[in-house]
Amino acid sequence: MRAFTESRTEATADEIWLCEHPPVYTQGIAGRPEHVLDAHGIPIVPTNRGGQVTYHGPGQVVAYPLVDLRRLGVYIKEFVYRLEHCLIKTLEIEGVTGHRVAGAPGIYVRLDDPFGHAGVAASPDQAFRGLGKIAALGIKVSRHCTYHGVALNVAMDLQPFSWINPCGYEGLKTVDLATLGVSTGWSTVAQRLGDKLASHLMP
Repeated sequence: MRAFTESRTEATADEIWLCEHPPVYTQGIAGRPEHVLDAHGIPIVPTNRGGQVTYHGPGQVVAYPLVDLRRLGVYIKEFVYRLEHCLIKTLEIEGVTGHRVAGAPGIYVRLDDPFGHAGVAASPDQAFRGLGKIAALGIKVSRHCTYHGVALNVAMDLQPFSWINPCGYEGLKTVDLATLGVSTGWSTVAQRLGDKLASHLMP
């Protein structure tokens, strides 16, 4: 991603990479090592994205939008909003209601009613009461071009999340679609998320 971004010109077409990683922890540029409680032998890879530590593994759709923000005509805040919107709309196809939490990028669900439409607390100061994180977000912008991206949990081993403070938040519960009772395939979710990202990020 970094090589692609560093070598691209104004004429380089935007791309969206969809992938599935082997078990790995990635640490953001300002990541604090104490948020990794016990890696249990899982590799920890430092990155230059924003945010703290998160986990990637099989059963998770990882999307890397490589987008020229000048061409798209938006600033970083709007770009992040669109990423979260695409995640929410992808979940909506399965009947799951995704929520934003101010100051805590990513998408969350109400654990007591993931298919309902009640609101959530406005900020993480509420200690994410009653919420589970189903999608993480961390980006980097270089010369107005984005890389890194989002990760949406489909059907994965969630235990490695308990060995870290996900995204730097102690005790934050992490869920996937399977935990919520939604049975769907990785490729189906990847296609849907990829389509949403393309429609909202590529002029």
